Amino acid sequence: MLSISKSVVAVILGGGAGTRLSPLTSARSKPAVPIAGKYRLVDIPISNCINSNINRMFVLTQFNSASLNKHIKNTYHFSAFSTGFVDILAAEQTPDNPGWFQGTADAVRQSLRHIRNLEFEYILILSGDQLYQMDFAEMLAKHKEKGADLSIATIPVTEKEAPEFGILKASEEGMITSFIEKPAVDVLPQWTSDTGTDMQAFGRNYLASMGIYIFNRKALFNFLNEVHPNATDFGKEIIPDSINNYKVASYQYDGYWTDIGNIYSFYEANLALTQEIPPFNLFDNAKTVYTRPRMLPPAKISGTTLEKTLIAEGCIIHASRIEGSVVGIRARIGHGTTVVNSYIMGNDYYETIEEMATNIVNGIPKIGIGERCYIKNAIIDKNCRIGDDVRINGGTHLAPIDHALYTIKDGIVVVKKEAIIPNGFVI
Repeated sequence: MLSISKSVVAVILGGGAGTRLSPLTSARSKPAVPIAGKYRLVDIPISNCINSNINRMFVLTQFNSASLNKHIKNTYHFSAFSTGFVDILAAEQTPDNPGWFQGTADAVRQSLRHIRNLEFEYILILSGDQLYQMDFAEMLAKHKEKGADLSIATIPVTEKEAPEFGILKASEEGMITSFIEKPAVDVLPQWTSDTGTDMQAFGRNYLASMGIYIFNRKALFNFLNEVHPNATDFGKEIIPDSINNYKVASYQYDGYWTDIGNIYSFYEANLALTQEIPPFNLFDNAKTVYTRPRMLPPAKISGTTLEKTLIAEGCIIHASRIEGSVVGIRARIGHGTTVVNSYIMGNDYYETIEEMATNIVNGIPKIGIGERCYIKNAIIDKNCRIGDDVRINGGTHLAPIDHALYTIKDGIVVVKKEAIIPNGFVI
């Protein structure tokens, strides 16, 4: 029997255009969006794989992939004595298929020609825009134990959340008996499950698909090439039909998991990291989150009151107060500035003193956040230049808008990448 490292290949789906996460995805693919101040979203599924001893991975993408390609190339290097790799598979036009990826199933189908020659028994399919820590080795063991052709990771959700997911029901043995994609509210009472007393206490009575699948090799090739050669989506087409003809198992996961589908969920997931005991634990020796190693100095902080705040390396901070916020790499925050409940992504480079002086003469703010600013309920994308005395006060009182410099969604102000906000600007 092959070891898990030799029996499993992982495929990480890069997602579509990511319009719901715009403007963060206007210049980068969704998996490349920075998270927690120093990581990228794609680091989460890759790290889960590495921690599960799965080291052969493909990342499928087709939109704005340059930033993601660069990150993968600079981050994931395995030993010359290892068979491990993380490869990008971008959508490509071929003589027999001139189209781009049409959905999750179609993306995997088009990539099979790059995967089929590898030795493996199982294929693990993951999303590139979720935040969680899961031991895939345990999921695979349950998959084998049940003799399943397909296993779907599931998580209990509430009635409010259920219409956003594929909802399923399972037998006492954990085999899936029925499935419905994004059910209407009026049919939900028919889809409650026994999720356990702990989950039921929180009103989490519905089993939702997490979009994490383990297929037997033969079953996957059969699904995509023989049974459903024109199917484009796993949730809408492949999964519902497979239940009647194959052994499909539920692997119930009770840990923290969130789908980074829109600006609000992205904002909430980042700020949750600042809690005393965060739901997603970055400080776990057994569940390391890997990312690009940067040769940056320690953060330098002077005269700042910090409360429930994460600060990445390389920062230079003179702010008066930072509260409930995440501050990313190389961030610079000036004297007298207050930052509350915000995610400052930081910068890709430092300005030299000469460059700062030239920009000041030309009326261009320094890279970073200037002096005497007030920033609340905001996301500041990479390499922004925010002048002095700028006031950004996000909240539900603000109407949605897409301005040249910023976007407002769900009351959250998102300052666009490399935006230049002049002195005294108010949002």
